[in-house]
Amino acid sequence: MNSMQIISVVVFLVVMIALITEKVHRTAAAVSGAVLLLCLRILSVDEAISYIDFGTIGVLVGMMLFVAVVRNSGLFEYMAIKSAKIAKGSPWKIMLLFMILTAVLSAFLDNVTTVLLVGPMAISIAGILGINPVPFLLTQILASNIGGTATLIGDPPNIMIGSKAGLSFADFVVTTGPAVILIMIVICALFYAVYGRRMVVAPERMAAVMELDEKRAVQDEMLMKKSLVMIALIVLGFVCHSSLGVESCVVALAAASIMLLIGRQDIEEIVLGVEWSTILFFTGLFVIVGGMVKCGVISALGNALVSVTGGNVTLLMILILWGSAVFSSVLDNIPFVATMIPLILSMQADGMDVTSLWWALSLGACLGGNGTLIGASANVVLSGISAKHGHPITFGHYLKVGFPTMVLSVAISTVYLLVRFH
Repeated sequence: MNSMQIISVVVFLVVMIALITEKVHRTAAAVSGAVLLLCLRILSVDEAISYIDFGTIGVLVGMMLFVAVVRNSGLFEYMAIKSAKIAKGSPWKIMLLFMILTAVLSAFLDNVTTVLLVGPMAISIAGILGINPVPFLLTQILASNIGGTATLIGDPPNIMIGSKAGLSFADFVVTTGPAVILIMIVICALFYAVYGRRMVVAPERMAAVMELDEKRAVQDEMLMKKSLVMIALIVLGFVCHSSLGVESCVVALAAASIMLLIGRQDIEEIVLGVEWSTILFFTGLFVIVGGMVKCGVISALGNALVSVTGGNVTLLMILILWGSAVFSSVLDNIPFVATMIPLILSMQADGMDVTSLWWALSLGACLGGNGTLIGASANVVLSGISAKHGHPITFGHYLKVGFPTMVLSVAISTVYLLVRFH
């Protein structure tokens, strides 16, 4: 390795150590690493900018702005209460519907946003029923990470993969969608065996749930109607974006722009609702990985991986699926995916058919988040909410539920990919 390669790898490893130890905020670590590469002249400013994936950044900013407006309508609270009433107050049916609601919302919204919207409602309804809300919250965490795997915009790794691999919204729905449905069916059956049969509450408590008024959750009826129309148009836009020749980031930013115009909300408040620290983290990370791409580190890793597997695409697919799942269960999946994308692109440049590798990376990175309590941001956020309400979820307690669920879902994905691509 030459000096530039060594410097780019050292900067990447130092940033990774900072992310693992959490001694430094991940945004500060990523931005500092990117600036260090500029100061050491590994990258010029123009080169650094060229490595930033503005397609990913555009989708994230657009959807964050859109959700920040829609949240003020009360739509999500309305859906949660309505689901509980459809379940007739039955705790298992409520858990099942909340899992499905969380998975569906996570397919179109950021996972953290989804659990922030649905989690507190689950705690309230569990309180009315007089039961422990922890099983509700555990299943919602798992459902959010599984559901986010189904679409292009469901999880940041998918946005990154779709942008660089040229995969459309429809490609994700058709390919990862069936795997997610299969996994959700198995997981729901599993949790019925673990929790469902033990959930028995008094009829008067179930009646108390039925007395909830979902209409009172609506804060702005006109905004809710506008939101529903716009959600339908967004889904249509994402489904058709590739055939229309429009990038997914354009659909997201257009939707955000329209909602900012017609939503009639406090614009400054909405803009502050965007997780700018996350956007900066992505930007810095793209530059850091770009430094390794320029120096030839990524292509060298790709060649090593191909030689270890003998160029066998099936072995590579399984290795990437399980490797990304295990890695993502203990670390943020975004740095891993950001590193793997140029590696797979280098294999593609050498003439390899990498189609199955993209899907292995997507399924592994997204589903791996269920492995531990720190595997995904949604896990940390919802466990924090639970602790604030007097129901702490310990690392060990989560591990007993989350890790076996992750292994099972990745095993199902392995069989699915083998049947689908070989």
